[in-house]
Amino acid sequence: MDRPNQKALLAELTSLLTKGNAHVTFEEATADLTPKTWNQRVPNAPYTIWQLVEHIRIAQWDIVEFCVEPEHQSPKWPEGYWPAPDATADEEQWQEALNHIRQTRQQFLHLLHAPGTDLLAPIPHGTGQTILREAMLIADHAAYHVGEIILLRRLLKDWE
Repeated sequence: MDRPNQKALLAELTSLLTKGNAHVTFEEATADLTPKTWNQRVPNAPYTIWQLVEHIRIAQWDIVEFCVEPEHQSPKWPEGYWPAPDATADEEQWQEALNHIRQTRQQFLHLLHAPGTDLLAPIPHGTGQTILREAMLIADHAAYHVGEIILLRRLLKDWE
Protein backbone atom coordinates (compact mmCIF):
# COMPACT_ATOMS: atom_id res chain seq x y z
CA MET A 1 0.00 0.00 0.00
CA ASP A 2 1.47 3.37 -0.94
CA ARG A 3 2.26 5.84 1.84
CA PRO A 4 -0.62 8.35 1.25
CA ASN A 5 -3.17 5.53 1.27
CA GLN A 6 -1.56 3.98 4.35
CA LYS A 7 -1.70 7.33 6.17
CA ALA A 8 -5.35 7.81 5.23
CA LEU A 9 -6.24 4.30 6.34
CA LEU A 10 -4.39 4.76 9.65
CA ALA A 11 -6.27 8.00 10.25
CA GLU A 12 -9.60 6.27 9.61
CA LEU A 13 -8.73 3.31 11.85
CA THR A 14 -7.58 5.64 14.63
CA SER A 15 -10.84 7.55 14.37
CA LEU A 16 -12.81 4.30 14.40
CA LEU A 17 -11.04 3.17 17.57
CA THR A 18 -11.13 6.47 19.45
CA LYS A 19 -14.15 8.47 18.31
CA GLY A 20 -17.84 7.77 18.25
CA ASN A 21 -18.38 8.44 14.57
CA ALA A 22 -21.92 7.02 14.21
CA HIS A 23 -22.41 6.49 17.95
CA VAL A 24 -21.23 7.70 21.34
CA THR A 25 -17.77 6.73 22.53
CA PHE A 26 -17.07 4.12 25.17
CA GLU A 27 -16.00 6.94 27.48
CA GLU A 28 -19.29 8.78 26.96
CA ALA A 29 -21.31 5.61 27.48
CA THR A 30 -19.59 4.87 30.80
CA ALA A 31 -19.36 8.44 32.13
CA ASP A 32 -21.00 9.59 35.33
CA LEU A 33 -22.13 6.16 36.49
CA THR A 34 -22.38 5.07 40.09
CA PRO A 35 -21.81 1.59 41.54
CA LYS A 36 -25.56 1.30 42.04
CA THR A 37 -26.15 1.86 38.33
CA TRP A 38 -23.29 -0.21 36.90
CA ASN A 39 -24.15 -3.16 39.16
CA GLN A 40 -27.93 -2.94 38.79
CA ARG A 41 -29.74 -5.73 37.00
CA VAL A 42 -32.36 -4.98 34.36
CA PRO A 43 -35.18 -7.53 34.08
CA ASN A 44 -34.54 -10.04 31.29
CA ALA A 45 -31.06 -8.63 30.51
CA PRO A 46 -28.32 -11.24 30.88
CA TYR A 47 -25.74 -8.85 32.27
CA THR A 48 -25.13 -5.56 34.04
CA ILE A 49 -23.26 -2.55 32.73
CA TRP A 50 -20.29 -3.62 34.85
CA GLN A 51 -20.29 -7.07 33.29
CA LEU A 52 -20.37 -5.54 29.79
CA VAL A 53 -17.44 -3.26 30.63
CA GLU A 54 -15.46 -6.17 32.03
CA HIS A 55 -16.26 -8.23 28.91
CA ILE A 56 -15.03 -5.41 26.66
CA ARG A 57 -11.86 -5.20 28.77
CA ILE A 58 -11.12 -8.92 28.59
CA ALA A 59 -11.85 -9.24 24.87
CA GLN A 60 -9.83 -6.18 23.90
CA TRP A 61 -6.92 -7.30 26.09
CA ASP A 62 -7.03 -10.72 24.43
CA ILE A 63 -7.00 -9.25 20.91
CA VAL A 64 -4.11 -6.92 21.68
CA GLU A 65 -2.10 -9.66 23.39
CA PHE A 66 -2.72 -11.98 20.43
CA CYS A 67 -1.31 -9.30 18.11
CA VAL A 68 1.89 -8.68 20.08
CA GLU A 69 2.66 -11.91 21.92
CA PRO A 70 3.18 -15.09 19.87
CA GLU A 71 2.87 -17.31 22.96
CA HIS A 72 -0.37 -15.69 24.20
CA GLN A 73 -3.09 -18.12 25.22
CA SER A 74 -6.62 -16.79 24.90
CA PRO A 75 -9.13 -17.44 27.65
CA LYS A 76 -11.56 -20.31 27.20
CA TRP A 77 -14.67 -19.29 25.26
CA PRO A 78 -17.14 -18.15 26.44
CA GLU A 79 -16.60 -18.28 30.20
CA GLY A 80 -13.12 -16.75 30.09
CA TYR A 81 -14.43 -13.62 28.40
CA TRP A 82 -17.14 -12.79 30.93
CA PRO A 83 -17.17 -12.15 34.66
CA ALA A 84 -19.25 -14.46 36.83
CA PRO A 85 -23.01 -13.96 36.31
CA ASP A 86 -23.37 -12.49 39.81
CA ALA A 87 -20.16 -10.39 39.68
CA THR A 88 -20.30 -6.79 40.84
CA ALA A 89 -17.62 -4.11 41.01
CA ASP A 90 -16.67 -1.44 43.47
CA GLU A 91 -15.27 1.96 42.47
CA GLU A 92 -11.68 0.69 42.38
CA GLN A 93 -12.50 -2.27 40.12
CA TRP A 94 -14.57 -0.02 37.85
CA GLN A 95 -11.74 2.50 37.45
CA GLU A 96 -9.18 -0.28 36.92
CA ALA A 97 -11.31 -1.75 34.12
CA LEU A 98 -11.78 1.64 32.44
CA ASN A 99 -8.06 2.38 32.73
CA HIS A 100 -7.12 -1.02 31.34
CA ILE A 101 -9.41 -0.53 28.34
CA ARG A 102 -7.76 2.84 27.63
CA GLN A 103 -4.26 1.36 28.09
CA THR A 104 -4.79 -1.62 25.79
CA ARG A 105 -6.43 0.61 23.17
CA GLN A 106 -3.38 2.90 23.33
CA GLN A 107 -1.08 -0.12 23.08
CA PHE A 108 -2.93 -1.23 19.97
CA LEU A 109 -2.76 2.27 18.46
CA HIS A 110 1.03 2.26 18.98
CA LEU A 111 1.21 -1.07 17.14
CA LEU A 112 -1.07 0.25 14.39
CA HIS A 113 1.17 3.30 13.83
CA ALA A 114 4.53 1.55 14.30
CA PRO A 115 6.74 2.06 11.21
CA GLY A 116 7.11 -1.67 10.50
CA THR A 117 3.45 -2.59 10.85
CA ASP A 118 1.99 -4.00 7.65
CA LEU A 119 -1.77 -3.76 8.07
CA LEU A 120 -2.46 -6.45 5.49
CA ALA A 121 0.25 -9.00 6.32
CA PRO A 122 -0.95 -12.10 8.14
CA ILE A 123 0.10 -12.11 11.78
CA PRO A 124 2.89 -14.74 11.79
CA HIS A 125 1.53 -16.77 14.73
CA GLY A 126 -2.12 -16.49 13.63
CA THR A 127 -4.31 -18.32 11.19
CA GLY A 128 -4.62 -15.57 8.60
CA GLN A 129 -5.57 -12.63 10.84
CA THR A 130 -4.11 -9.22 9.99
CA ILE A 131 -3.64 -6.07 12.06
CA LEU A 132 -6.32 -4.42 9.91
CA ARG A 133 -8.78 -7.19 10.76
CA GLU A 134 -7.94 -6.98 14.46
CA ALA A 135 -8.42 -3.19 14.45
CA MET A 136 -11.86 -3.59 12.92
CA LEU A 137 -12.66 -6.41 15.35
CA ILE A 138 -11.78 -4.25 18.38
CA ALA A 139 -13.89 -1.37 17.06
CA ASP A 140 -16.85 -3.53 16.02
CA HIS A 141 -16.93 -5.47 19.27
CA ALA A 142 -16.73 -2.34 21.41
CA ALA A 143 -19.41 -0.56 19.36
CA TYR A 144 -21.80 -3.48 19.74
CA HIS A 145 -21.44 -3.53 23.51
CA VAL A 146 -21.46 0.27 23.84
CA GLY A 147 -24.91 0.10 22.27
CA GLU A 148 -25.93 -2.41 24.92
CA ILE A 149 -24.56 -0.17 27.68
CA ILE A 150 -26.63 2.73 26.36
CA LEU A 151 -29.72 0.53 26.19
CA LEU A 152 -29.23 -0.61 29.79
CA ARG A 153 -28.70 2.99 30.89
CA ARG A 154 -31.95 3.97 29.15
CA LEU A 155 -33.83 1.14 30.83
CA LEU A 156 -32.36 2.26 34.15
CA LYS A 157 -33.49 5.84 33.39
CA ASP A 158 -29.86 6.97 33.44
CA TRP A 159 -29.51 8.24 29.86
CA GLU A 160 -31.10 11.18 28.09
